[in-house]
Amino acid sequence: MKRRVSFSLPVTIVVLVISFIYLSTVFVFIRRWFGLMTSPGIMNAVVFTGVAVMCVFNYSVSLFTDPGRVPSTYMPDIEDSGNPIHEIKRKGGDLRYCQKCSLYKPPRAHHCRVCQRCVLRMDHHCIWINNCVGHANYKVFFVFVVYAVIACIYSLVLLLGSLTIDPQKGEEESESSLRTVYVISGLLLVPLCIALSVLLGWHIYLVLQNKTTIEYHEGVRAMWLAEKGGNVYSHPYDLGAYENLTMVLGPNIFSWICPTSRHIGSGLRFQTAYEHLGVTPTPR
Repeated sequence: MKRRVSFSLPVTIVVLVISFIYLSTVFVFIRRWFGLMTSPGIMNAVVFTGVAVMCVFNYSVSLFTDPGRVPSTYMPDIEDSGNPIHEIKRKGGDLRYCQKCSLYKPPRAHHCRVCQRCVLRMDHHCIWINNCVGHANYKVFFVFVVYAVIACIYSLVLLLGSLTIDPQKGEEESESSLRTVYVISGLLLVPLCIALSVLLGWHIYLVLQNKTTIEYHEGVRAMWLAEKGGNVYSHPYDLGAYENLTMVLGPNIFSWICPTSRHIGSGLRFQTAYEHLGVTPTPR
């Protein structure tokens, strides 16, 4: 499902940064290191362009895709034996109900104060895509971060490599403008490589645990309360590392780096560890 997108300064900044890094990498770093008309230059330009295209495409899809809406007709069925878990409020033990949306919340759904509505399997609201990261666009957001990390590291390597080449005759006059490009690129690429790598590592951890960012923080509190009461807390949606990967990225390993999401289902019900163990869970 597509959504309407209004002007966003952070999104504009992202587009400008991507454009600057791409143009600098191809027409400055690659040209200076290899030359654009040589075989290594053409190969690197084609590969980097491919990575950049996938990065931009996945960014666009995560930007324009609705993360998942709770249907107005949704009603939890506590007598449904096929749905072994129902999330309840911390206080009172009632089924979770959003007073702002006037809707029951499906498992893993949360209300976003920025979007002003409930989002299915909400992870977080990201200002850089001016959208929530949720059930319908989480995979494509994850894949975007993967390609962004590859592109930034690739560009940084080309930047450093091109610095080892002495300027040719006739390029001395343009050295001042090139120096500016190198300084700006370095100031962009080094922090981006670090920040995006940390972000990717964080989401790899979440994917392997089949958690969202919100569920991680809720789990920390739940674990503390369980230990305080002499119990052991386990995340109800943790099916094992490989099963968790297939739940988020898809059953076909070759589609893991592609923006396909046919496997995700409705987002109203998720497979739990209790179904594998064949036990009756307590409400959470």
